[in-house]
Amino acid sequence: MDKPFRSSTDTPQAGYVSPMTDLTDLPAPVRLTINGDDRSFPVGRIFCIGRNYAAHAAEMGSAPEPIFFMKPGSAATQAVEIAYPGQTEDLHHEIELVLALGKDGEIIACGAGVDLTRRDLQARMKSKGAPWEIGKGFDNSAILAPLQIGNGPREGYIKLSVNGQERQSGRLEDMILPPDDMVAALRQYFDLLPGDLIFTGTPAGVGALQPGDIVEGEIEGLPKLRFQIKERAQ
Repeated sequence: MDKPFRSSTDTPQAGYVSPMTDLTDLPAPVRLTINGDDRSFPVGRIFCIGRNYAAHAAEMGSAPEPIFFMKPGSAATQAVEIAYPGQTEDLHHEIELVLALGKDGEIIACGAGVDLTRRDLQARMKSKGAPWEIGKGFDNSAILAPLQIGNGPREGYIKLSVNGQERQSGRLEDMILPPDDMVAALRQYFDLLPGDLIFTGTPAGVGALQPGDIVEGEIEGLPKLRFQIKERAQ
């Protein structure tokens, strides 16, 4: 006799094999290259922190009080050409230190990243008291340089230029929540997992990008980040 069908809420008997198969296949995770290492880092979730530099919070008209939000793992990319996204007329750059987590939420690698933001959509959602996802979580909105093995710098410069002109410049030690405190704060709300990334916030000087712009980001001691904004996505 065939074994009876069991739902995912049933407790299976010892040795029971479920007849269930998946309705669809999941896409493979984004995998990030690592500087000087043949291995890659598979991306799970992307946690982000806003208002983690007082000067940036001030330029956005907000209190310097760190807040957490998320992007999907599929937003991560190391492409060197990024199409200007649809549904926005105000695309902004935000250079950030990015932490890569391994077992038990340990920081095992880090890198330079740029959080792209559809600022007009974000502002529209904020005015309604609504979530920010359409302004923050779109495809290719989390751009990363090659990662560097290790728990990363806790001090040093962080900067970004557009077409050779410096726009953002700050110091990692100016973070309101430094990396270890940030991980501890996230643990209060989430079980941190291997593959998680944390974008740690951006210094002042965020601004708009246009098709053709070349963006270069640099964090002291880490591989540099460089990409170009291409024509608007169709």
